[in-house]
Amino acid sequence: MNKHPVKILVVDDRQDNLLSIETILEKEQYMIVQANSGRAALKVLLQETDFSLILMDVQMPDMNGFETASFIYQREKLKNIPIIFITAHTHEEEAVYKGYHVGAVDFIHKPVNPQLLRIKVGLFVELYRKTHSLQEQEKSLLEANAQLQREIAEKEASALKIRELNRQLHRSNTHLKKVNEELDRFAYVASHDLQEPLRKIRVFTDMIRSKTDNNADLEKYTAKIAEAAHRMQQLVDDLLRFSRHSAQGWDFVEADLNEIVKEAVSELEINIQQTQASIQVDPLPCIPVIPTMMRQVFNNLLSNAIKFRKKQEPPVVHIYARRQALEDAGIATYQIFVTDNGIGIDNRYLEDIFAVFKRLHSYQEIEGTGIGLSICKKIMEHHNGSISATSEVDRGTTFIIGIPEKQQLKDLQAF
Repeated sequence: MNKHPVKILVVDDRQDNLLSIETILEKEQYMIVQANSGRAALKVLLQETDFSLILMDVQMPDMNGFETASFIYQREKLKNIPIIFITAHTHEEEAVYKGYHVGAVDFIHKPVNPQLLRIKVGLFVELYRKTHSLQEQEKSLLEANAQLQREIAEKEASALKIRELNRQLHRSNTHLKKVNEELDRFAYVASHDLQEPLRKIRVFTDMIRSKTDNNADLEKYTAKIAEAAHRMQQLVDDLLRFSRHSAQGWDFVEADLNEIVKEAVSELEINIQQTQASIQVDPLPCIPVIPTMMRQVFNNLLSNAIKFRKKQEPPVVHIYARRQALEDAGIATYQIFVTDNGIGIDNRYLEDIFAVFKRLHSYQEIEGTGIGLSICKKIMEHHNGSISATSEVDRGTTFIIGIPEKQQLKDLQAF
Protein backbone atom coordinates (compact mmCIF):
# COMPACT_ATOMS: atom_id res chain seq x y z
CA MET A 1 0.00 0.00 0.00
CA ASN A 2 1.28 3.49 -0.90
CA LYS A 3 2.41 5.86 1.79
CA HIS A 4 0.16 8.54 0.30
CA PRO A 5 -3.53 7.49 0.02
CA VAL A 6 -5.24 7.72 -3.35
CA LYS A 7 -7.54 10.76 -3.46
CA ILE A 8 -10.67 10.74 -5.58
CA LEU A 9 -12.96 13.71 -6.13
CA VAL A 10 -16.63 12.77 -6.56
CA VAL A 11 -18.91 15.48 -8.02
CA ASP A 12 -22.72 15.09 -8.01
CA ASP A 13 -25.60 17.39 -7.11
CA ARG A 14 -27.46 14.60 -5.30
CA GLN A 15 -26.28 13.56 -1.85
CA ASP A 16 -27.61 9.99 -2.22
CA ASN A 17 -25.44 9.46 -5.32
CA LEU A 18 -22.38 10.80 -3.49
CA LEU A 19 -23.03 8.47 -0.56
CA SER A 20 -23.63 5.48 -2.88
CA ILE A 21 -20.30 5.95 -4.75
CA GLU A 22 -18.38 6.41 -1.47
CA THR A 23 -19.95 3.19 -0.11
CA ILE A 24 -19.01 1.22 -3.23
CA LEU A 25 -15.33 2.40 -3.05
CA GLU A 26 -14.85 2.31 0.73
CA LYS A 27 -13.28 -1.17 0.72
CA GLU A 28 -10.46 0.10 -1.51
CA GLN A 29 -9.46 2.58 1.21
CA TYR A 30 -9.49 5.54 -1.16
CA MET A 31 -9.70 9.05 0.27
CA ILE A 32 -13.01 10.36 -1.07
CA VAL A 33 -13.62 14.10 -1.33
CA GLN A 34 -17.20 15.16 -2.17
CA ALA A 35 -18.46 18.20 -4.10
CA ASN A 36 -22.20 18.81 -4.68
CA SER A 37 -21.80 21.08 -7.74
CA GLY A 38 -19.38 22.05 -10.49
CA ARG A 39 -18.50 25.29 -8.71
CA ALA A 40 -17.90 23.44 -5.44
CA ALA A 41 -15.57 21.08 -7.31
CA LEU A 42 -13.62 24.04 -8.73
CA LYS A 43 -13.24 25.53 -5.23
CA VAL A 44 -11.87 22.23 -3.94
CA LEU A 45 -9.41 22.04 -6.83
CA LEU A 46 -8.17 25.54 -6.08
CA GLN A 47 -6.86 24.22 -2.75
CA GLU A 48 -6.02 20.60 -3.60
CA THR A 49 -4.49 19.31 -6.82
CA ASP A 50 -3.24 15.86 -5.81
CA PHE A 51 -6.27 13.86 -6.98
CA SER A 52 -5.74 10.58 -8.80
CA LEU A 53 -9.21 10.58 -10.38
CA ILE A 54 -12.38 12.65 -10.70
CA LEU A 55 -15.83 10.98 -10.87
CA MET A 56 -18.32 13.58 -12.11
CA ASP A 57 -22.01 13.58 -12.90
CA VAL A 58 -22.87 15.09 -16.29
CA GLN A 59 -26.30 16.55 -15.50
CA MET A 60 -25.96 19.17 -12.75
CA PRO A 61 -27.76 22.50 -12.37
CA ASP A 62 -25.98 25.82 -12.95
CA MET A 63 -22.81 24.20 -14.37
CA ASN A 64 -22.91 20.72 -15.94
CA GLY A 65 -20.08 18.19 -15.92
CA PHE A 66 -18.76 19.08 -19.37
CA GLU A 67 -18.46 22.78 -18.47
CA THR A 68 -16.79 21.92 -15.18
CA ALA A 69 -14.30 19.60 -16.91
CA SER A 70 -13.47 22.34 -19.42
CA PHE A 71 -12.58 24.75 -16.58
CA ILE A 72 -10.60 22.08 -14.75
CA TYR A 73 -8.40 21.29 -17.75
CA GLN A 74 -7.53 24.95 -18.26
CA ARG A 75 -5.23 24.74 -15.24
CA GLU A 76 -1.80 23.31 -15.94
CA LYS A 77 -1.64 21.45 -12.62
CA LEU A 78 -4.99 19.69 -13.20
CA LYS A 79 -4.89 18.74 -16.86
CA ASN A 80 -3.42 15.27 -16.21
CA ILE A 81 -6.11 14.16 -13.70
CA PRO A 82 -8.39 11.66 -15.48
CA ILE A 83 -12.16 12.36 -15.39
CA ILE A 84 -14.83 9.62 -15.61
CA PHE A 85 -18.28 10.98 -16.37
CA ILE A 86 -21.32 9.35 -14.76
CA THR A 87 -24.42 9.77 -16.89
CA ALA A 88 -27.98 8.42 -17.17
CA HIS A 89 -27.96 8.94 -20.98
CA THR A 90 -26.79 5.72 -22.55
CA HIS A 91 -27.56 6.34 -26.20
CA GLU A 92 -26.67 9.98 -26.83
CA GLU A 93 -23.58 9.73 -29.04
CA GLU A 94 -23.33 13.51 -29.27
CA ALA A 95 -23.09 13.78 -25.48
CA VAL A 96 -20.46 11.03 -25.39
CA TYR A 97 -18.47 12.76 -28.11
CA LYS A 98 -18.68 16.05 -26.24
CA GLY A 99 -17.47 14.38 -23.06
CA TYR A 100 -14.42 12.91 -24.76
CA HIS A 101 -13.79 16.25 -26.47
CA VAL A 102 -13.46 18.11 -23.16
CA GLY A 103 -11.03 15.47 -21.87
CA ALA A 104 -13.00 12.59 -20.33
CA VAL A 105 -11.25 9.23 -20.23
CA ASP A 106 -14.41 7.11 -19.85
CA PHE A 107 -18.13 7.00 -19.06
CA ILE A 108 -20.09 5.04 -16.45
CA HIS A 109 -23.82 4.82 -16.95
CA LYS A 110 -26.51 4.96 -14.34
CA PRO A 111 -27.62 2.97 -12.50
CA VAL A 112 -24.01 2.42 -11.45
CA ASN A 113 -22.71 -1.15 -11.50
CA PRO A 114 -20.61 -1.41 -8.30
CA GLN A 115 -18.22 -4.02 -9.67
CA LEU A 116 -17.69 -2.13 -12.93
CA LEU A 117 -17.14 1.10 -10.99
CA ARG A 118 -14.50 -0.51 -8.78
CA ILE A 119 -12.71 -2.06 -11.78
CA LYS A 120 -12.66 1.15 -13.82
CA VAL A 121 -11.65 3.27 -10.85
CA GLY A 122 -8.87 0.82 -9.97
CA LEU A 123 -7.69 0.76 -13.61
CA PHE A 124 -7.50 4.55 -14.00
CA VAL A 125 -6.05 5.04 -10.54
CA GLU A 126 -3.24 2.65 -11.41
CA LEU A 127 -2.82 4.30 -14.81
CA TYR A 128 -2.65 7.73 -13.14
CA ARG A 129 -0.17 6.43 -10.59
CA LYS A 130 2.15 5.13 -13.32
CA THR A 131 1.74 8.29 -15.38
CA HIS A 132 2.49 10.40 -12.31
CA SER A 133 5.55 8.25 -11.59
CA LEU A 134 6.81 8.74 -15.15
CA GLN A 135 6.24 12.47 -14.84
CA GLU A 136 8.20 12.56 -11.61
CA GLN A 137 11.01 10.60 -13.26
CA GLU A 138 10.96 12.98 -16.20
CA LYS A 139 11.07 15.93 -13.80
CA SER A 140 13.99 14.35 -11.96
CA LEU A 141 15.78 13.72 -15.24
CA LEU A 142 15.19 17.32 -16.33
CA GLU A 143 16.49 18.59 -12.99
CA ALA A 144 19.49 16.27 -13.23
CA ASN A 145 20.12 17.46 -16.78
CA ALA A 146 19.81 21.09 -15.69
CA GLN A 147 22.22 20.41 -12.82
CA LEU A 148 24.60 18.73 -15.26
CA GLN A 149 24.38 21.71 -17.59
CA ARG A 150 25.12 24.04 -14.67
CA GLU A 151 28.10 21.90 -13.67
CA ILE A 152 29.36 21.91 -17.26
CA ALA A 153 28.92 25.68 -17.43
CA GLU A 154 30.73 26.06 -14.11
CA LYS A 155 33.54 23.81 -15.32
CA GLU A 156 33.80 25.79 -18.55
CA ALA A 157 33.85 29.02 -16.53
CA SER A 158 36.49 27.51 -14.25
CA ALA A 159 38.49 26.45 -17.31
CA LEU A 160 38.27 30.01 -18.64
CA LYS A 161 39.40 31.36 -15.29
CA ILE A 162 42.27 28.87 -15.24
CA ARG A 163 43.30 29.88 -18.75
CA GLU A 164 43.15 33.57 -17.78
CA LEU A 165 45.13 32.87 -14.61
CA ASN A 166 47.66 30.98 -16.69
CA ARG A 167 47.91 33.94 -19.06
CA GLN A 168 48.37 36.27 -16.11
CA LEU A 169 50.96 33.90 -14.67
CA HIS A 170 52.75 33.83 -18.01
CA ARG A 171 52.73 37.63 -18.15
CA SER A 172 53.95 37.78 -14.56
CA ASN A 173 56.69 35.26 -15.31
CA THR A 174 57.72 37.23 -18.39
CA HIS A 175 57.81 40.43 -16.35
CA LEU A 176 59.70 38.67 -13.56
CA LYS A 177 62.19 37.33 -16.09
CA LYS A 178 62.67 40.84 -17.44
CA VAL A 179 63.12 42.23 -13.92
CA ASN A 180 65.61 39.47 -13.12
CA GLU A 181 67.56 40.26 -16.27
CA GLU A 182 67.64 43.91 -15.25
CA LEU A 183 68.78 42.91 -11.77
CA ASP A 184 71.51 40.77 -13.31
CA ARG A 185 72.66 43.70 -15.40
CA PHE A 186 72.43 45.94 -12.36
CA ALA A 187 74.59 43.48 -10.44
CA TYR A 188 77.08 43.56 -13.29
CA VAL A 189 77.16 47.36 -13.22
CA ALA A 190 77.54 47.34 -9.45
CA SER A 191 80.26 44.69 -9.47
CA HIS A 192 82.16 45.73 -12.58
CA ASP A 193 81.37 49.15 -14.01
CA LEU A 194 81.23 50.91 -10.66
CA GLN A 195 84.36 49.14 -9.45
CA GLU A 196 86.34 50.03 -12.55
CA PRO A 197 86.54 53.79 -11.78
CA LEU A 198 87.10 52.94 -8.12
CA ARG A 199 90.12 50.83 -9.05
CA LYS A 200 91.47 53.70 -11.11
CA ILE A 201 90.99 56.12 -8.24
CA ARG A 202 92.87 53.77 -5.90
CA VAL A 203 95.65 53.08 -8.39
CA PHE A 204 96.31 56.69 -9.27
CA THR A 205 96.04 57.76 -5.63
CA ASP A 206 98.73 55.22 -4.75
CA MET A 207 100.88 56.48 -7.62
CA ILE A 208 100.50 60.08 -6.41
CA ARG A 209 101.62 59.00 -2.97
CA SER A 210 104.69 57.27 -4.37
CA LYS A 211 105.60 59.94 -6.96
CA THR A 212 104.77 63.28 -5.45
CA ASP A 213 108.05 64.73 -6.80
CA ASN A 214 106.96 64.67 -10.44
CA ASN A 215 104.51 67.50 -11.16
CA ALA A 216 103.75 66.26 -14.70
CA ASP A 217 102.79 62.81 -13.42
CA LEU A 218 100.84 64.38 -10.60
CA GLU A 219 98.75 66.41 -13.01
CA LYS A 220 98.16 63.36 -15.21
CA TYR A 221 97.18 61.18 -12.25
CA THR A 222 94.81 63.74 -10.77
CA ALA A 223 93.20 64.13 -14.20
CA LYS A 224 92.69 60.35 -14.33
CA ILE A 225 91.19 60.40 -10.85
CA ALA A 226 88.82 63.21 -11.81
CA GLU A 227 87.83 61.31 -14.95
CA ALA A 228 87.13 58.13 -12.97
CA ALA A 229 85.14 60.07 -10.37
CA HIS A 230 83.15 61.73 -13.13
CA ARG A 231 82.47 58.31 -14.64
CA MET A 232 81.27 56.99 -11.29
CA GLN A 233 79.10 60.06 -10.77
CA GLN A 234 77.53 59.50 -14.20
CA LEU A 235 76.79 55.89 -13.38
CA VAL A 236 75.21 56.76 -10.03
CA ASP A 237 73.17 59.60 -11.57
CA ASP A 238 71.84 57.32 -14.32
CA LEU A 239 70.98 54.60 -11.81
CA LEU A 240 69.06 57.11 -9.70
CA ARG A 241 67.31 58.50 -12.76
CA PHE A 242 66.23 55.04 -13.90
CA SER A 243 64.98 54.21 -10.39
CA ARG A 244 63.12 57.53 -10.17
CA HIS A 245 61.16 56.71 -13.31
CA SER A 246 59.82 53.64 -11.54
CA ALA A 247 58.36 55.57 -8.64
CA GLN A 248 57.11 59.04 -9.54
CA GLY A 249 53.81 60.10 -11.12
CA TRP A 250 53.35 62.99 -13.55
CA ASP A 251 50.55 64.97 -15.16
CA PHE A 252 49.71 64.90 -18.86
CA VAL A 253 49.26 68.26 -20.60
CA GLU A 254 48.58 69.30 -24.18
CA ALA A 255 52.10 70.22 -25.28
CA ASP A 256 53.79 71.41 -28.48
CA LEU A 257 56.43 68.84 -29.40
CA ASN A 258 58.21 71.52 -31.47
CA GLU A 259 58.96 73.45 -28.27
CA ILE A 260 60.00 70.30 -26.43
CA VAL A 261 62.47 69.35 -29.17
CA LYS A 262 63.74 72.93 -29.26
CA GLU A 263 64.49 72.73 -25.52
CA ALA A 264 66.27 69.37 -25.97
CA VAL A 265 68.40 70.84 -28.79
CA SER A 266 69.26 73.83 -26.60
CA GLU A 267 70.50 71.53 -23.82
CA LEU A 268 72.89 69.89 -26.29
CA GLU A 269 74.06 73.16 -27.84
CA ILE A 270 77.75 72.71 -26.93
CA ASN A 271 77.90 69.13 -28.26
CA ILE A 272 76.14 70.21 -31.44
CA GLN A 273 78.65 73.02 -32.01
CA GLN A 274 81.65 70.83 -31.23
CA THR A 275 80.58 68.11 -33.68
CA GLN A 276 79.13 70.55 -36.27
CA ALA A 277 75.88 68.55 -36.09
CA SER A 278 72.91 69.50 -38.28
CA ILE A 279 69.44 69.14 -36.69
CA GLN A 280 66.41 69.43 -39.01
CA VAL A 281 62.99 69.46 -37.35
CA ASP A 282 59.80 69.33 -39.44
CA PRO A 283 56.50 70.55 -37.91
CA LEU A 284 55.46 68.31 -35.02
CA PRO A 285 51.98 67.91 -33.43
CA CYS A 286 50.53 69.20 -30.17
CA ILE A 287 49.45 66.18 -28.13
CA PRO A 288 48.97 65.18 -24.45
CA VAL A 289 52.37 64.30 -22.99
CA ILE A 290 54.45 64.70 -19.86
CA PRO A 291 56.77 67.46 -21.12
CA THR A 292 59.76 66.81 -18.84
CA MET A 293 59.79 63.14 -19.77
CA MET A 294 59.35 63.73 -23.50
CA ARG A 295 62.18 66.27 -23.43
CA GLN A 296 64.37 63.57 -21.90
CA VAL A 297 63.41 61.14 -24.69
CA PHE A 298 64.43 63.60 -27.40
CA ASN A 299 67.53 64.57 -25.42
CA ASN A 300 68.64 60.93 -25.25
CA LEU A 301 67.94 60.26 -28.94
CA LEU A 302 69.75 63.41 -30.09
CA SER A 303 72.63 62.71 -27.72
CA ASN A 304 72.95 59.17 -29.12
CA ALA A 305 72.88 60.49 -32.69
CA ILE A 306 75.81 62.74 -31.85
CA LYS A 307 77.63 60.16 -29.73
CA PHE A 308 77.41 57.35 -32.31
CA ARG A 309 78.45 59.50 -35.28
CA LYS A 310 80.94 58.54 -37.95
CA LYS A 311 84.46 59.74 -37.29
CA GLN A 312 84.91 61.69 -40.52
CA GLU A 313 81.35 62.93 -41.03
CA PRO A 314 79.32 65.51 -39.06
CA PRO A 315 76.07 64.17 -37.57
CA VAL A 316 72.86 64.89 -39.51
CA VAL A 317 69.59 64.39 -37.63
CA HIS A 318 66.09 64.67 -39.12
CA ILE A 319 62.97 64.72 -36.91
CA TYR A 320 59.51 64.49 -38.45
CA ALA A 321 56.01 63.16 -37.68
CA ARG A 322 53.34 61.09 -39.39
CA ARG A 323 49.73 60.68 -38.21
CA GLN A 324 48.35 57.14 -38.30
CA ALA A 325 44.56 56.73 -37.99
CA LEU A 326 43.18 53.51 -36.55
CA GLU A 327 40.11 51.61 -37.77
CA ASP A 328 36.99 50.84 -35.72
CA ALA A 329 36.94 54.23 -33.97
CA GLY A 330 40.27 53.56 -32.27
CA ILE A 331 42.53 56.31 -31.02
CA ALA A 332 44.81 57.70 -33.71
CA THR A 333 48.56 57.71 -33.09
CA TYR A 334 51.49 59.81 -34.16
CA GLN A 335 54.75 58.30 -35.25
CA ILE A 336 57.72 60.55 -34.54
CA PHE A 337 60.83 59.63 -36.55
CA VAL A 338 64.35 60.54 -35.43
CA THR A 339 66.86 59.58 -38.15
CA ASP A 340 70.62 59.99 -38.17
CA ASN A 341 73.57 59.21 -40.43
CA GLY A 342 75.66 57.55 -37.73
CA ILE A 343 77.49 54.26 -37.47
CA GLY A 344 74.24 52.27 -37.29
CA ILE A 345 73.36 49.09 -35.40
CA ASP A 346 73.46 45.47 -36.44
CA ASN A 347 69.85 44.22 -36.79
CA ARG A 348 70.61 41.40 -34.35
CA TYR A 349 70.92 43.92 -31.52
CA LEU A 350 67.94 46.20 -32.19
CA GLU A 351 65.95 44.71 -29.30
CA ASP A 352 68.91 44.70 -26.91
CA ILE A 353 69.50 48.43 -27.10
CA PHE A 354 66.37 49.12 -25.03
CA ALA A 355 67.42 46.79 -22.20
CA VAL A 356 68.61 48.54 -19.07
CA PHE A 357 72.43 48.70 -18.67
CA LYS A 358 72.85 47.04 -22.08
CA ARG A 359 75.74 48.46 -24.14
CA LEU A 360 76.94 47.36 -27.57
CA HIS A 361 80.23 49.20 -27.20
CA SER A 362 82.71 49.30 -24.36
CA TYR A 363 83.09 52.44 -22.29
CA GLN A 364 86.56 52.89 -23.75
CA GLU A 365 85.09 53.03 -27.26
CA ILE A 366 82.07 55.25 -26.60
CA GLU A 367 81.17 56.84 -23.29
CA GLY A 368 77.82 55.88 -21.74
CA THR A 369 76.09 53.71 -19.16
CA GLY A 370 73.55 51.88 -21.31
CA ILE A 371 70.58 53.34 -19.43
CA GLY A 372 69.35 56.11 -21.75
CA LEU A 373 67.31 54.04 -24.20
CA SER A 374 65.82 51.87 -21.43
CA ILE A 375 64.59 55.11 -19.82
CA CYS A 376 63.12 56.16 -23.18
CA LYS A 377 61.26 52.85 -23.42
CA LYS A 378 59.87 53.18 -19.90
CA ILE A 379 58.73 56.75 -20.60
CA MET A 380 56.94 55.71 -23.80
CA GLU A 381 55.22 52.81 -22.02
CA HIS A 382 53.96 55.31 -19.47
CA HIS A 383 52.58 57.36 -22.38
CA ASN A 384 50.71 54.25 -23.65
CA GLY A 385 53.08 54.40 -26.58
CA SER A 386 56.13 52.62 -27.92
CA ILE A 387 59.65 53.08 -29.19
CA SER A 388 61.50 50.98 -31.74
CA ALA A 389 64.40 51.29 -34.14
CA THR A 390 65.50 50.37 -37.64
CA SER A 391 69.12 50.52 -38.67
CA GLU A 392 71.91 49.38 -40.95
CA VAL A 393 75.57 49.29 -40.08
CA ASP A 394 77.35 52.42 -41.45
CA ARG A 395 74.05 53.77 -42.83
CA GLY A 396 72.50 55.35 -39.77
CA THR A 397 69.60 54.61 -37.44
CA THR A 398 65.95 55.64 -37.29
CA PHE A 399 64.11 55.64 -33.96
CA ILE A 400 60.29 55.51 -34.22
CA ILE A 401 58.26 56.87 -31.31
CA GLY A 402 54.58 55.84 -31.27
CA ILE A 403 52.31 57.99 -29.11
CA PRO A 404 48.46 58.28 -28.93
CA GLU A 405 46.83 61.44 -30.23
CA LYS A 406 44.58 61.38 -27.12
CA GLN A 407 45.26 59.83 -23.74
CA GLN A 408 42.64 57.74 -21.94
CA LEU A 409 42.81 58.72 -18.29
CA LYS A 410 41.74 55.30 -17.04
CA ASP A 411 44.86 53.78 -18.62
CA LEU A 412 47.31 56.26 -17.10
CA GLN A 413 49.23 54.93 -14.12
CA ALA A 414 51.90 56.57 -12.07
CA PHE A 415 55.41 55.24 -12.36
